[in-house]
Amino acid sequence: MKVTLRKADLEKMIAHAEANLPEEACGLIAGVDREDGVREIRKVYLCENTDHTDEHFSISPETQLRAVRDMRAGGMSPLGNWHSHPASPSRSSQEDIRLASYNPKASYLILSLMDRSNPVIHSFHVEDGTSTAEDLEIVE
Repeated sequence: MKVTLRKADLEKMIAHAEANLPEEACGLIAGVDREDGVREIRKVYLCENTDHTDEHFSISPETQLRAVRDMRAGGMSPLGNWHSHPASPSRSSQEDIRLASYNPKASYLILSLMDRSNPVIHSFHVEDGTSTAEDLEIVE
């Protein structure tokens, strides 16, 4: 699947991830699955990692509920989530795959800050314990 993310949203994600170092930063993504097969991310939510660790993240149910209400009010759907890897590559860890199994339609964006001067982001789809890269395009 092709996924699009606005450059301005990516910049917000990077700033949030840097501000939360050394912990993983996290958030939700919302938008639409277009008829042409493109998953268009229209809004990125910056959330608190309630686990406060550099190994995994959790988003409070209250925060998730508020975000989903906002998505629906804006004509969008929940598309998945994003999180940072403060010191490891932009790829799904075994923990990411284990925790992603609840929604086989979701996209999971992983932002690596391993090289702080060159943050790297990729999108993944996880199904049946397998992580597959999605085609992520950064758009203006």
